[in-house]
Amino acid sequence: MLARSEAARAGSLEELEQILGTFEGCALRQTARRLVFSDGNPAGRLMLVGEAPGRDEDAQGKPFVGRSGQLLDRMLAAIGLDRSGVYIANVVPWRPPGNRTPSPLETEICQPFIARQIELADPDVLIFLGGAASKAITGSSEGILRARGKWSSHHTGQREIPCMATLHPAYLLRQPAQKRLAWRDMLAIRRRLDATG
Repeated sequence: MLARSEAARAGSLEELEQILGTFEGCALRQTARRLVFSDGNPAGRLMLVGEAPGRDEDAQGKPFVGRSGQLLDRMLAAIGLDRSGVYIANVVPWRPPGNRTPSPLETEICQPFIARQIELADPDVLIFLGGAASKAITGSSEGILRARGKWSSHHTGQREIPCMATLHPAYLLRQPAQKRLAWRDMLAIRRRLDATG
């Protein structure tokens, strides 16, 4: 409840970041080095949402800056994009200790903040990087290999945004044979951006 009321108070992304910076309702704040709020261009037409920061992200205060971030940058470049034209965030903005998966409670506490962040950024296209981000925002219980590549709509309360889940770059580093699926998704993202632009 506190997270919901705090998130709703934010009238801008800057305010939301300030609110999260002082929010005491999630224990991860105590163990993380810093808040990892976002990277890229808040006015970008494409928003990417991952699950939670890792060690490199916690050190730098930006999402997707480690090995998986480098792969994400290459994936974006392959469809003519870079961080100056996209906005990147995570469902959980603090690194869980030891890079463990955020607990369902931690994810639930942070969910109103990422929902408000999406609403304030108001992208034309929303992409979930990995099954955890997709489940946290859409409520779907589908596994990522089944969920990926399917367009649906995310309702912000203001409008509907086309959204899709794709494979997380960290998964692709472990399973490089699946890059062909991610490439299909990236091409679909490019087509959707071109159609809505």
